Amino acid sequence: MIRQGVLDYWRGRLDRVPDEVWEHPAPEVLLLPENALTEVPARIGTLSTLHTLDLGHNRLTEVPDELGDLTGLTRFLYLHDNQLTALPESLGRLTRLAYLNAGENRLTALPESLGSMTGLVELRAQHNLLIELPASLGELASLRELWLRGNQLTALPDSVRDLRELRELELRENEFTAVPEALRELPLLRRLDLRANRISELPSWIAELPSLEKLDLRWNAVEVPAGVRRDLEGSGCVVLW
Repeated sequence: MIRQGVLDYWRGRLDRVPDEVWEHPAPEVLLLPENALTEVPARIGTLSTLHTLDLGHNRLTEVPDELGDLTGLTRFLYLHDNQLTALPESLGRLTRLAYLNAGENRLTALPESLGSMTGLVELRAQHNLLIELPASLGELASLRELWLRGNQLTALPDSVRDLRELRELELRENEFTAVPEALRELPLLRRLDLRANRISELPSWIAELPSLEKLDLRWNAVEVPAGVRRDLEGSGCVVLW
């Protein structure tokens, strides 16, 4: 379906990007989710007027470097639910993109150039195979939500302390044995999800987080010291364990 600047091929039973995409004079939104795409042509990089691109729920094993040429992307880039094992470093050129979803893939790492995507407000990389995150993560000064459920993370980079706008952090179903120390520097963190890790102790500084509203520790073998719980609940924080 084509309407004004929107090219909508959701559930179109497509195994390739339609030729008419390249013929449109100035598309702003390209929606190709829930198809059977196995590749994205390099000429995707010529669609300079796009502000939103949805490639989610396909069969992609890679995306072209030319995605980085889409510097007009300011709203959404969906790459989730594919079979991606890596993301191109060229994504670092998408400095105005607000939302990136690369969840439900087979990523073992995120590109170091991630830190150049300084417009990101929300980053989703849940249900991958991540064992660590790039140090450049801390350069995402506008980031408010970070979703990392279902990976193999044991730690966060120290640079996380610089994510001063972060409100929501989901670390559920990873391999953390301790609450990352860098989180104590986050003044706006409201919700921290640490469910189903290997945490056995809760640091006293957790009660000093000024904006924390919900701390979820379920499915950890963790003891919550009475004083820490009292301080958290006294500040209005809901503690689940």
